[in-house]
Formats: sequence, structure tokens, C-alpha cells
Amino acid sequence: MMNFEGLDPGLGEYAPGLHGSLEPGLDSSMDPRLDPALLQGVELDPDALAVPVSDSVHIVEGMYSELHSVAAEVGIPVTATHFDLQEELLWMGNHRGHASSFFGPTMGRYSSFQVHMTDDIRHIQSMDTGVLFLTKNNLKCLTRGGFIMFDYPMEEGADMHSLILNDNNTLLMGGLQNYVAELDLTTVQETQKFTVEVPGVAIMRQSNRFFFCGHTSGKVSLRDLRTFKMEHEFDAFSGSLSDFDVHGNLLAACGFSSRGLNGLSCDRFLMVYDLRMMRAITPLQVHVDPLFLRFIPTYTSRLAIISQTGQCQFCEPTGLANLADIFHVNTVGQLLMSFDVSSSKQALSFGDSGGCVHLWSSAPEVSFNSYSRETELALPCLVDSLPQLDWNHELMPLSLLPMPLTSTEPLLSDWPTSLITPSPRRAPAVDPEILRTMKTVGFIGYAPNPRTRPRNQVPYKIKEVELEYDSYNQVPESPIGRDEEPHLYMIPKKYRKVTIKYSKLGLEDFDFKHYNRTLFAGLEPHIPNAYCNCMIQVLYFLEPIRCLVQNHLCQKEFCLACELGFLFHMLDLSRGDPCQASNFLRAFRTIPEASALGLILADSDEQTGKARLGRLIQSWNRFILAQLHQETLEQEGPQAYRGASSSALGSSGESVIGRLFGCEVENSSSCRCGKETVRSSLTLLFTMHYPEQSSLDKKIEECDFADILKKSICLEQSTQAWCDNCEKYQPTVQTRNIRCLPDVLVINCEVNSAKEAEFWKAQTEYTFNKALKKEAAEPQKPKEPLPTEWCLEEELCSVEGLTFDSQAEDMRHVWIPLSLKMCISKSQGLEVSSLSEGEELTESEEAEGASIYDLVVTVSHIQDARTGGNLVAHIKVGETYHQRKEGVTHQQWYLFNDFLIEPIDKAESAQFDANWKVPAVLYYIKRNYHAKYDLRIKNPIEASVLLTEASLARKQRKSHATFIPLMVSEMPQAGDLVGLDAEFVTLNQEEAELRSDGTKSTIKPSQMSVARITCVRGQGPNEGVPFIDDYISTQEQVVDYLTQYSGIKPGDLDAKISSKHLTTLKSTYLKLRFLIDTGVRFVGHGLQKDFRVINLMVPKDQVIDTVYLFHMPRKRMISLRFLAWYFLDLNIQSETHDSIEDARTALQLYRKYLELSHNGRQEEFRKVLKALYEKGRKLDWKVPDVDSADGQGTAVFPSVMGL
Repeated sequence: MMNFEGLDPGLGEYAPGLHGSLEPGLDSSMDPRLDPALLQGVELDPDALAVPVSDSVHIVEGMYSELHSVAAEVGIPVTATHFDLQEELLWMGNHRGHASSFFGPTMGRYSSFQVHMTDDIRHIQSMDTGVLFLTKNNLKCLTRGGFIMFDYPMEEGADMHSLILNDNNTLLMGGLQNYVAELDLTTVQETQKFTVEVPGVAIMRQSNRFFFCGHTSGKVSLRDLRTFKMEHEFDAFSGSLSDFDVHGNLLAACGFSSRGLNGLSCDRFLMVYDLRMMRAITPLQVHVDPLFLRFIPTYTSRLAIISQTGQCQFCEPTGLANLADIFHVNTVGQLLMSFDVSSSKQALSFGDSGGCVHLWSSAPEVSFNSYSRETELALPCLVDSLPQLDWNHELMPLSLLPMPLTSTEPLLSDWPTSLITPSPRRAPAVDPEILRTMKTVGFIGYAPNPRTRPRNQVPYKIKEVELEYDSYNQVPESPIGRDEEPHLYMIPKKYRKVTIKYSKLGLEDFDFKHYNRTLFAGLEPHIPNAYCNCMIQVLYFLEPIRCLVQNHLCQKEFCLACELGFLFHMLDLSRGDPCQASNFLRAFRTIPEASALGLILADSDEQTGKARLGRLIQSWNRFILAQLHQETLEQEGPQAYRGASSSALGSSGESVIGRLFGCEVENSSSCRCGKETVRSSLTLLFTMHYPEQSSLDKKIEECDFADILKKSICLEQSTQAWCDNCEKYQPTVQTRNIRCLPDVLVINCEVNSAKEAEFWKAQTEYTFNKALKKEAAEPQKPKEPLPTEWCLEEELCSVEGLTFDSQAEDMRHVWIPLSLKMCISKSQGLEVSSLSEGEELTESEEAEGASIYDLVVTVSHIQDARTGGNLVAHIKVGETYHQRKEGVTHQQWYLFNDFLIEPIDKAESAQFDANWKVPAVLYYIKRNYHAKYDLRIKNPIEASVLLTEASLARKQRKSHATFIPLMVSEMPQAGDLVGLDAEFVTLNQEEAELRSDGTKSTIKPSQMSVARITCVRGQGPNEGVPFIDDYISTQEQVVDYLTQYSGIKPGDLDAKISSKHLTTLKSTYLKLRFLIDTGVRFVGHGLQKDFRVINLMVPKDQVIDTVYLFHMPRKRMISLRFLAWYFLDLNIQSETHDSIEDARTALQLYRKYLELSHNGRQEEFRKVLKALYEKGRKLDWKVPDVDSADGQGTAVFPSVMGL
């Protein structure tokens, strides 16, 4: 066994004579068959061509002499050689995992390919179908041309060195571990492991009686062929074993003996064992230092003994060694690293540490195998000749005759001019209705749109077809799918699933303002499980919830209340820019209850539309309320909320969620024996229960929503239940009554089947017909239009600003009322009734405790077969939100469809066309309920988050610290500079498709996760010293560590084996939030992407991005490496990225920018930028290769020399 990692790299520079004088009497003249030229230096061809031996060499039949030498890769040790057992090929593998094959005695290169990127090839074994290559912890089978047949990785910790093929299509692999693995080559599966008593199986041989295992301890064990149990053991050497071989009844071994304090020395005695008597015979003394040995049985059982310096000796295992049998492999001062003998015993191969393969043979016409099959060689390039034409054949096509192209005579295939003249398609006639109503001003005609055709489309049809249209205010849909826009589509565009169109610049050139002209923030939909975006918006626009979660902060790593608070803070800061709930959804995926309830979708379910979104969002609604209730109850210390009036509702008084949504209910069970059981509980929402429809009565009866809601809240149903009195299951009547009214009434509509959808349709029809009859009996009143700022070009507003649309039309597809009156009376229990617009409570009703509930939220499931469907929310945004965003005080209904936000009419919020828009969740709130709650937000993040914290990594030591935490006296102030850089890893690769024109279209971007965040001081005596350098622990599977760009290696983020300062994402997030809230200014390069992946919203005046400081309009962005080389003469990012180095460099670039643009010298700075771009174009934006010892690439700040 050879360990190549410990080789002295200078060994290859020793003179040849240093190895040729091991014995004083050894001289080439002692053997007349040796040519002196063989012992002289051979100059290697750097192009890896075969270097033939001088013509004066005479190869004597039966004696071995050098035939060829080939330099495969100069300077890379050849760690394995192998003669192919099926073809005339010689295989070699080197220390860098590259394999090559050479054909025949001329050693012409046959194939060459990379087997492993880093590990050396330790064993090569040819099979009938391919070639096996064994590396440290990987077995790979490739065809002889280099195509992978299978790739089998070993378990972690394996260190394999040898393999041997078994008869039954299996192989055994051994190494430094305490087992030998058996692998089935048919299934490429490990069948069993054989434990070995002595670890370190470095060499394996096989005879018809035993498996022989050579151990690094110097022992050779004999094992049963079937059970692999040890039958016998030879203790060959006291130091270590270097090689052994078996032939017939003899086993010969060479190795190292222990020499006390001097360590190991090569033993010149070969140990020979007789396998019949299982004992050692007389050791064989040789004249070279043996490293390899092999039996070469031709006429006798000769042994070939090879030393590392190239001495070869042949001797009989039972006789005396003769100096005359010594030969020398001319390695030009290199060391032999591998050795093999062909199956025909006519050829020997040697691989040395200089990258050369030497072929020795005993015959001029050498053959590697006795019967080799023909090797498949690459075919030469064949040039097709013209076919022979038989002119007399009647069926011979005349088109096969080559003929010149004449310009004088027309060809029969030429079309006449009349048929190839372009003829434009005649425009269809203008609609007569447009011509009739058109008014002409000058030469331009104006006419109202008759709405008989889709917008911007003119169908060319012979037969006129009446096309339906939607009367809703429309915005352009997502760019995806525009080319397959049908002529008829019943779902309005603003309700359809919106998708981000990604370009080369990612999201930078996507116009989100096209979909959202408000100052409220939408949410991006491309993150896994983003189906709940609409419900996140619902919770955000409930003012007590918004304040509660932003005041909440706990020590749990994954807390949904904390993550919602961080997300709502971003929504507060946004001025119309979309946010993403990536950190919240990351925590959501770790909650066991969410997984148990089936709320975590697979990517395939989201993309294919298999998920039943309506049922899913109702389960999510129930889960999030219960989870927030539980998490806010668990918070230690004083509660953030102390209401103005307290209510004794049991556990609900301890949580704002319980006070908002909680309703104490009595559940009574009555058995027919007369026993009644009453239990009290707290419920946070109610589910609609619709009346059962008999199969005989096909007509659905008319029902009032208030009555159905009352029956659903005060539910009464019969079921089988256990009765303690009867001691058996009995028919039981279960009744539910409520003791108090909640502040927010949450209703899950449960329209999950066609039966409920038909019931909802029937009720909307009844309501619409009643509205038509009522309108027919009353005079028509003008309807107020939408605010003028929301009137788009397509809206046909009259000159007077009034539209005389039918008010009954507003009631189409409407069943739910906009307001409800609810009261709990002592005599009749719960009373629920619909309330018309403008109606108020009477004094007597107020005295009885009645309350008015207004509809503020409706969540709908849009059933779109083309996109798989999506969820949208209608939300009535309150005055406080408009006051913060716009500075005005009013209420307005909005449609929230991911990042599409649009104001709508209040009637539209209650309209549900069950053919495509199915109700899912309703929220009613009690009027003036805010008065009970303290709506102030006190930032719970304190300066202590920046102080020293313990690392999650078990192996992290203080001596390895890469940063110095801030002292109390160094706490940042508003306006202070902080250099920031972050590194990322990939969790999911991007999904893209190729269009027909060859361009790439990104369907779903790669999902990134922050892996390292670094902040450095921007001023003071310790400027440039990091105070945050956190590696972020992740529980999710990483598909690409992006080591070349991030510097993150596998294991850096694993708390068990990492030596870095490892923290949770939440811990580092709090540090950055504190810095943002303090008002520091971040300096970095490409910070927009960094903050986006970290999921932070930073005000623009707190960001100084060097990528924009040194940028000219309509020009490319310049890399940090090029800017550092050009302005600072620094050579950074030469191998991998280091976030500390990048953050410091960004700070220096900002100082350089201030220096160049000082005192308003913008014209001079513009000239500097022009020179920068000119230099970049000349160098193709690549930093010239410079010696880091000469430049300043290794310079560091004096203040960080102590780190």
C-alpha cells in the first residue's frame, strides 16, 4: 500500500545517479544483455506521445527489456496501472483522478477521461462490459470510451484501497476501515459487510481455496471463499506490508520491519509460506529494496521484485537471488508508484511519480492477453462519393443528375410572378354600432366601446359569433401565456394567477408597478407554500394582530409570531414594492402540526394544480389562529397588550388572539336516557353547515345567510356517542351555544364540493331575483362612480361623472350581507340578522347588548383550469393604514392577488360566481372594536443582540474567531457606516425552458438561503474589523454550496462538525434589524440581492451600494473584483469569495468614491468612470493575472492584524 500524500515533491528533482548506486558492485557491464542506453536519462515528450527506445536495443526472447515510455500528465504521479483482461489496452490512473488507456505495444492513446475530481485512483479492474475505478470513497464503472455505467459512493468515513472480483458477479472492497464490503454488480447494491479482526485491508488476492487479505499491520489473513471467515493468519512483518502474491502452493510477501527508534525500514528478506503445511519456509534474501512483487510463472515460478527506485530482480522463490538477474527501469530520477503484469506474462507496466508509464516486454511482438478481442477504434472520416447512375433504368429520378444553375432559362419549379406577389389581408368591416354612435372631431372619430369583441383583438371570422366579455376593470395579465390567449375567457384578468417573468437581470426589469399602483406591498408567489399569501395580508390588515406580532419576541428559533412580526415590519416600510414571506414560510415548514395537517405542499402539487386550495386555505386559517394563540400565550414576561377593559374569558384573557377571535362555547350532549353532559371550550372560528337536501326534492330551498350562520354557530346534530349511564353507544343529540360574542367573527365557508357550490349558486339567484323585483318597484337612482384616480382609460365614465348602472346588477352573485346584527338574549339565545346599508342599532337593541358586524375580508378560490387555480383576498383597508401610507383618512376595498393590488367596489367583494370564484373564508368585525386594544408598537429588539453569543458549533474555538463583537461603548449610532456582505447557498435549482428561438426562459428562479453574514466597522480606531461574522445553520437540504463564489464548504453549516461561529438565522436577523432600526448606513456591493435573500426591507437612504456608485447609465454593472483592482490595486476573490474581504473592500471603495467626487467634482468623476469602462472593455472585464506577492492583494488593515 502506498500513501502518495506524504511524498516529498522534491523527489522528482533528484539526479538519476542518486538511485543507481544502491549496491557498490552493481554495474550495467555485469550483464551483457543490458544496453547502456537504458540506464541513461530519457527526455520525456510533454505532448504525452509515446517515446520509443533507441533502435540499438535488442530484445532477447524471454528476457524483459523496455519497449516504450509514455508521459501521460507530467508531474502527476501514476497511482495505478492495469492490463486490460479483454482487449489489448494498458490502463493508468493518476493522483488527480484522471484515467487514460493506451493501445497495443506502440502505446497509442486510446481514451482519456476524468474519473474523480479530487481523489486519486487506487485500483483499476477491467471487466467484460467496462472498467472499474476505485477511489478513496467511490467506485465508478465506465465504458472503455469513458461513458459512466454506474457511480457508487461509499458511506462517510470509508477509505478504500483494493478490490477483487468474485465468480458470482460480485466484488469485494477493502480499505483502512474494519470491514470488507461486498457489492452486487447487477443491482449495484451493497449485499453485506464482513467484519475483519485486523483493520486495514490494503491488498487482496484469490486462489481456488482462499481469499488472501494483506493488512497494513504486516499480517496476511486467509479467509473462506464462501463465508469470509478467517481460517489462518501469517504474521509476515513487524512493521507494515507493502505487497504479496500467491501462486500454486506458495505465498510470497514483502514489507517493512520495525527498527526501534529509527522507525520502519524496508526488509530485504521476502517471507515465503507453503500453503499446504501453512508454515513459513526459508526467507528469500534479495539485493533490492522490495516494494512490489509478483509471480511471473512462465517456465518456472519466477518472482519479480521491484524497488521504489526502479531496480527489478527476478529470482526463484525457493532458490538464491543472483545479481545477474537485476534490471533497471529508467525513471529519470522519479519513484515507481504502481506495477502490473499482463495476463500473458509477456509485458510489465510501471507507473512513476513523474507521470510516466513504462512498458517492458519479453518479446518484440508482445501480446497483453492470450486471446484478446478486437478493440473498437474510431472510424476515419469517410467522404461520400456521388452514386453511380444507371441512365437506362426507367425509374431512375432525374433529380439525381447534377446540373448547373442557368440564369437564362426558367426552371419548372419557379412560381409565376402573379402567385408570389404579397397580398395583404383585407381588414374586416367596422362594427355598424360604432359607425352609428361615432362623433368626429377633425379627422378623428370617437365612439363608446360596444363591448362585442375582446380588447385589442380583431377576430378574422367569416361567420360572426357573439362573444361574451367580462365587465370588470382589467389589468394586463402576467406575461407568461400571452401567446395562447383564447378568444373567450370568463375569468377577469385581475383574478387570474399572476407570475413573474424573469429575465437576465432577474427581477430588476420586471415592472411591479404595472400590477400595483397603490402604496401597499404585495407578496411574491414563487416561494414554496406561498398559497397563503392572501391570508398573510388578511392578518396584516387587522390592526391588533399587526401590533401584537410586532411587539412579540421570544427565544424560539422557529416562531411564527416572531416571523410574522418581521414580515409585517417590512410591509409597513414598503412603499408599493413587493415583499416575500420566505423566512416566515421557512419557519412554517418546520412546524410539525403544519405537516401533520397536510398544509405543506410539494412543489409538484403547487405547479400541477393538484392541491385543493379552497379546503387548504381554510385549514391554514384554523391552524394559524391556534398557533398564534399558543405562541403568544407562551411568551414570558409582561404581555405587550393590556386592554382598556378586561373580560373574564378563561384562557382567552391571557392572549390577544383569544380576546379577538375567541368565543366561549357550551357543548352539551343529551342521551335519550335523559343524562346531559356539558363542557365548555374556546373556539376561534366557526364553520358553515348547510341544510341537508333530500334526493327526492331537486329544487333547493331559499335560505337567508343569517339563518344559516346562526344554525352553524349554535349547531345541533345527532350522532352516536358513549353514554356512561347506559354504558354503551347511544344516539346522542349534541348542541352548541355561545356565551359571548367575539370581536372578530371568522367563518370558514366549507364550499368544498359541487353540492355546496350548487346551494351557493341557488341562493345568489334568489337574492338577485329579489333585487330585480325591488328595483322594478322603485325609481332608478344614480350610482356613485369609483374615485377618479382609479378610473383607467377603459372605464367609460360619462362627462357628468355619473353612471346609471343598475343597482340590482350589484346584487348579481351576492348572497352574504355586508353587515350583520348579532345579539345574545336571555330568552331566545343567539339572534343573527342581516343589516341593510345605513341602518343603525336602536337604543333598546344597544341596551340588550346587540352588536353590528361589518364584512372586512373575503377570501376566494379562483378555479382556473388553465393555471391550476389560485387564492385571492378582498380586504377592506382601514383608516389607519391609509393614514400611514398616503396621509389621508378613508376606507377602501382592495383586491389582493399576490403582487397585484387593485381597489374595487364594495359590491364586488361579496360577489361569488361559483363557476370560477368560490368563497373560502369570511371575516366580520365588531364596529369600533379597536377601542379595547392598545395599538402602540414598542420595538422589542434591544442592543443586547449585538453582544457576544455562544456558537451552535461543537468544535468552534475562540482561537478560530474571525470577528470581535461590539463593546457597549461601540454601539452604532444613526448615520454610522457598516460594511456588509453575505454569502448564499442554493436550496433548489432554477427551472427554465428553452423557447423555439433558442432563448432561455426562467420559469422558477433558484431558491437561495443565506449561509454567512459579515458586518465590519465603518469608522473609529477599529475600522475594518468585523463585529458580525455569522454562519447560518440550516436544516434544509443544500443542493449546491457554491463554494467557488461563496467560500462555504460542506460541513460549515452543520453544528456537529463545523468549526465556524454558527448561529440561527433568527439570531443574525435580529442583529441586522437592530442596525436598520438604529439608522446605520450599510456599505456593500450588490446589497439589493443580499437584503432580498435575507428577507429584509431597508430604506433606500440607509443603503450605499458601490455597484451603483461606479456605474454609468445604460452600461453594464462592474464586479467588485475589477473595481478593487482598478481603484485600490487589490487582488481579491482570486480563488473563492470571502465576505470579510468583500465588506472591507466595499468600504474602501466608498472612501475612494468620496475622494473622487469631493466638492462636487462630478465632471471629473464622470471622466474617471469613462476611463474605467474603457479599461474594462480592453481587458474584457477580467483582472490581469498578477503575483500576489508583488501587489497589494495580500494587504490587510493594520487594525485586524490581531485577528
